[in-house]
Amino acid sequence: MQQEPIIIGGHHIAPGEQHTIEIPISYLYTQHDMTLPVRVIRGKKPGPVLFVSAALHGDEINGVEIISRLLQSKVIKNLRGTLIAIPVVNVFGFLHNSRYLPDRRDLNRSFPGSASGSMAARLAHSFLEEIVSQCTHGIDLHTAAIHRSNLPQIRVDFEQAGIEEMAKAFGVPVVVNAPTIAGSMRHEVQKRGVPLLLYECGEALRFDETSIRAGVRGVTSVMRHIGSLPPRKLKDKPHSTVVAHSSHWIRASVGGILRTRVKLGQKVSPGQLLGYIGNPFGENPTEIFAKSEGIVIGMNHLPLVDEGNALFHVALFGKDSGVHQVIQRFHEDMQPVDLLSGNPEYGEAEALTPEMS
Repeated sequence: MQQEPIIIGGHHIAPGEQHTIEIPISYLYTQHDMTLPVRVIRGKKPGPVLFVSAALHGDEINGVEIISRLLQSKVIKNLRGTLIAIPVVNVFGFLHNSRYLPDRRDLNRSFPGSASGSMAARLAHSFLEEIVSQCTHGIDLHTAAIHRSNLPQIRVDFEQAGIEEMAKAFGVPVVVNAPTIAGSMRHEVQKRGVPLLLYECGEALRFDETSIRAGVRGVTSVMRHIGSLPPRKLKDKPHSTVVAHSSHWIRASVGGILRTRVKLGQKVSPGQLLGYIGNPFGENPTEIFAKSEGIVIGMNHLPLVDEGNALFHVALFGKDSGVHQVIQRFHEDMQPVDLLSGNPEYGEAEALTPEMS
């Protein structure tokens, strides 16, 4: 298979080369250019062209650290094909600790964008034309919105051919079948026929070590699955994943102060108390109950809630799915270790060990 040329931002990157490229996006009133920073790494051998992106929402920073560790890992030396890493897509939001762009636009509702529109439209357009148009696969890294947290999970649309196998290869406990939303990056990338995984983990503006380690392991596992890296060693154990057939949010029936009685990743049963909402005096509490048996995969951490606020995101699974045991094993696997020594139990120890100069 012949290596196709890669041209990004007017730069030609040949097999065996790597470059950091600044793609021009907009000119700010500070007399500075706003650019999209991209690292392109090409292996000497042919293979897939994978993009890994983070901080599409500027305050979702776990993915930035995942990409940083991935780029410093030893496995990249064995790359086949091309890796395009975009650790900060929404640079403006990242600088301001904000989800949004300066006009309060949500970049993940601005695709496909246009070359002459708003900053969000221009950024979306450039991302699709400069990066996605050259790729065979993609992984987009997210966290929950501010004041919420997500159990490490993969979201995909099972209508895409082969996407379920790719999602399971990532190796986090839960895969959620989530149809795409018009205007989102995932919607446009899927329309172009590029298989895309969306990894959700942790919370905004915070590093979560479990989520980060699972993300590095997951990206490298997918790279092995699609042929960007050599196959796993036979002694390595696959990581268990369970597919949720649906999910729903439980919302506040009244406004007040929320006292939570469950944890992220916990199994809940119909009628189980999840928390209660009372006034500042602790009077007249309204109890919040689970509607179905499932796993809490997302939850609100801000105690001050208005009527209608989303509180608990519950994923539903078939009977005897074993998802609770899968989550327990996952957390045991992800126990913090010395990053310099790695952990052989991961089967990806080399991917978790940054090279030191």
